[in-house]
Amino acid sequence: MKRILITGGAGFIGSHLCERLLREGNDIICLDNYFTGSKSNIRHLLDNHNFELVRHDITEPYYAEVDQIYNLACPASPVHYQYNPIKTMKTSFYGAMNMLGLAKRMEAKILQASTSEVYGDPAIHPQVEDYWGNVNPIGVRSCYDEGKRAAETLFMDYHRQNGVQIKIIRIFNTYGPRMNPQDGRVVSNFIVQALKGEHITIYGDGSQTRSFQYVDDLVEAMIRMMATDRDFIGPVNIGNPVEFTMLELAAEILRITGSRSKLVYMPLPSDDPRQRQPDITLAKEKLEAWEPKVKLVDGLKQTIEYFDKLLSQS
Repeated sequence: MKRILITGGAGFIGSHLCERLLREGNDIICLDNYFTGSKSNIRHLLDNHNFELVRHDITEPYYAEVDQIYNLACPASPVHYQYNPIKTMKTSFYGAMNMLGLAKRMEAKILQASTSEVYGDPAIHPQVEDYWGNVNPIGVRSCYDEGKRAAETLFMDYHRQNGVQIKIIRIFNTYGPRMNPQDGRVVSNFIVQALKGEHITIYGDGSQTRSFQYVDDLVEAMIRMMATDRDFIGPVNIGNPVEFTMLELAAEILRITGSRSKLVYMPLPSDDPRQRQPDITLAKEKLEAWEPKVKLVDGLKQTIEYFDKLLSQS
């Protein structure tokens, strides 16, 4: 049994990670301030005597005896991280510093949940880990993009200067049950609009592409990354390399839901990347031949079922 701290543990991804690590017999401390996370995501875990829920904001120091830390805490969708961009930047930077300080004191291994947003609007396709990115440092998305880039810098410097055992993953578009229906991400937007019979909002002409990874595949990769030996620290891309246009995604969701919703076109948001696709060669090599297993159609069915039940209760 390991004692594991998960920041952002009541969030979409964090709750699935808590669930999986508990199932494997670990002692879990779930830290969250509920800005984008929700107690409903982890309510079913509260009776487990190996699960501890703590309301805390990681911009403030936190102390506990732990063996591992998964640092997931940060709003990750534009509608949420642009709501308070200064707070977003503080969460990325001070949060990383506080967790790295704890890892240093406890000699714990720590994993940073970074993002494909560090590549910005990429000039190469697909994106590989040694690409430095094409990020606007003063745009409306910069609080998140540059915040995560700064966090990666802190992680590397704590590793080089203090010998902290770090792991860095760069997460590409991930979807699945427990997504926030108001998070403004394309999968949740399309599903909620389709289920409500509302117009499906397409930004731009719908030809921009994304690669969609089901949450179970991400959690598996995170656990495998944490288990790698000391010498491999990343960063490593974690995502599904199969690309879809926004129009293809909308068509698939309309087909599964049987919705009669119509497509409406809106201007493309500022700094929205045209393409996003991971090169996962390194992940396959280093993470015990890991690769995504869940096909988009299967993952969408699970996610649609979740949202359908959620909407029927509201």
